[in-house]
Amino acid sequence: MLTAEELTAALRAGEVTSVDLTDEAIARIERDDKAVNAICVPDFDRARAAARDADQARARGEDRPLLGVPVTVKESYNVAGLPTTWGIPPHRNYLPAEDAVQVSRLKAAGAVVLGKTNVPLLLQDVQSFNEIYGTTNNPWDHGRTPGGSSGGSAAALACGFGALSIGSDIGGSLRTPAHFCGVYAHKPTVGLAATRGMVPPPTPALPAEHDLAVVGPMARSARDLTLLLDVMAGPDPLTLGVAHELRLPPARHEQLGDFRVLVLDEHPLIPTGSAVRAAVGRVADTLADAGARVERHSPLLPSLTEAAEIYTQLLFSNSAARFPVEMYEQLRTHADGLSADDRSLDAARLRGTVLSHRDWMEASHRRELHRHGWRQVFAEFDAVVCPVTPTPAFPHDHNPDLMGRRLDIDGVEYPYLDQLVWAGLATMPGLPATAVPAGRSPEGLPVGVQLIGPMFEDRTPLRLAELLEPMLGGFQAPGCSEKSS
Repeated sequence: MLTAEELTAALRAGEVTSVDLTDEAIARIERDDKAVNAICVPDFDRARAAARDADQARARGEDRPLLGVPVTVKESYNVAGLPTTWGIPPHRNYLPAEDAVQVSRLKAAGAVVLGKTNVPLLLQDVQSFNEIYGTTNNPWDHGRTPGGSSGGSAAALACGFGALSIGSDIGGSLRTPAHFCGVYAHKPTVGLAATRGMVPPPTPALPAEHDLAVVGPMARSARDLTLLLDVMAGPDPLTLGVAHELRLPPARHEQLGDFRVLVLDEHPLIPTGSAVRAAVGRVADTLADAGARVERHSPLLPSLTEAAEIYTQLLFSNSAARFPVEMYEQLRTHADGLSADDRSLDAARLRGTVLSHRDWMEASHRRELHRHGWRQVFAEFDAVVCPVTPTPAFPHDHNPDLMGRRLDIDGVEYPYLDQLVWAGLATMPGLPATAVPAGRSPEGLPVGVQLIGPMFEDRTPLRLAELLEPMLGGFQAPGCSEKSS
C-alpha cells in the first residue's frame, strides 16, 4: 500500500528489490482479486521478467522515474501480446501488434506492468462490467460499482494491486472511479498526453486527435499523480516526427493560504446528495481555515446549464459516430420529433447522437465561448472545487437500457446519465481536473471532489491536491476481500 514515490525511494536505497515488490503484488492479487475482479488480464510471467530486468538495470547504476515499480494498465490500452477487447465479445481474442504510446512510456520509465484492469462495454458506463470479464466490485462494498470506465484501475489501486495505473476520461472515467474507490486521479488538459493505441479493436493505432477524450494517471497519492503525469505528458512523436518534451508551467502557488478558490456544490440540472455536499464543504472549510480566499459565487462563471447541454451533445455525437446507418436513421426520426423548446438532457443526448457536421461546428463554437469564459474565471481564481458526481458509489445496475436506469439521490430518483454533468464541467472546455479523496459517507463509502484548474496549468490543481492531502486524510485502505453488502 506504499506510494510509488515511497517504493522508488526504497528501491534506490536497496531496501527492497523489484522482484520482491512484484511477487508481493501478485500474491495480493491472487489472494484478494477473486472478490473484486479488478485485474481482468494478468501478465505475471512477463511482470516477473521485467522486475528481474529492473533489478539488473539498477545494479548497473541506472535510475529511471518508475524503475522497478509495479503498475497496472486499463484494458482499453493496447499491450503487445495481451488481448484488447473493450469488453466487446466478438473481439475477445484480438491481440494488438504493438504497445500503446503510453504503455511504451511506462515501460521506458522502468515500470513493471502486472496486467490489465476491467472496463465496461465500449468504455460507455459509470460502472465496469462486460460479458467477457464479468463485473468489477467496489473494494469498499462489493454490492456497489467501483465506477467506470477506469473502474478496474481504481479498484486495483485501492486494493494494493500495483502502485499506479493509467486510465482514460471522457465522461469522468478517471475521476468517478477515484471518487467511488477513495483514490486519486487526474484528467489532464485535453491534448496534453498522447492517446495513440487507446482505441477499440480492431481500429488501427493512429495518432488521431480525440475530441473531449484524454488519457491520464491514477494513484494513491497526489504526488504520485504528478510523477506519472510527467511520464505520460507530451505529444505523439508520430505527429512531430521526433520525441518532444512538453514543459508545463509551475503551480501558481506553493501554500494553501495563497490559493483563490471558487467552490460549487449546486447544479441547476441535478441535486447534489448530502454526502457529496458535505465533502465539498469539508474541503471549503479546510481551505478557509488555511487562509485561502474561498468564494461560493462568481458572475464570471459560464452557465452550468448551457455547459451541460453543449457537453452532452458533443459527448453523444462522439459516442454515436460509428452507429449502423439503420440505427442512426431511426434516432434521427426520433430527434426530428422533439419539441424545439425541449431543453432537457434527454433531448440533448438524442440530438447529439444525430448531430450534423454543421451543428457540431456550432456546438464547438459555443464551447470556445465557454473556454473564453473560463479564462476569465481563472484570472480571478486559481481552482474550482466541485463534485465529481452527485453521490458516492451506487449499487450495481446492469439494466442494458442506460436511459431507463435511475440514480437514487437522497431517496429521490433521477435519470442515470444526468450524473455526468459535473464531469462534463471540466471535460467540455478541456480543463485539467484532479479527483481527491475528501472523507467518507455516513455508510462508510469514500467520497471525493474534483479540483478544476486553468488550461495547461495542470500543476496548479495537482499542487492543491498535494497540499490538501494531509488535511483531508488522503487514501485509506479498504478490506478488499472482506466487504460486501
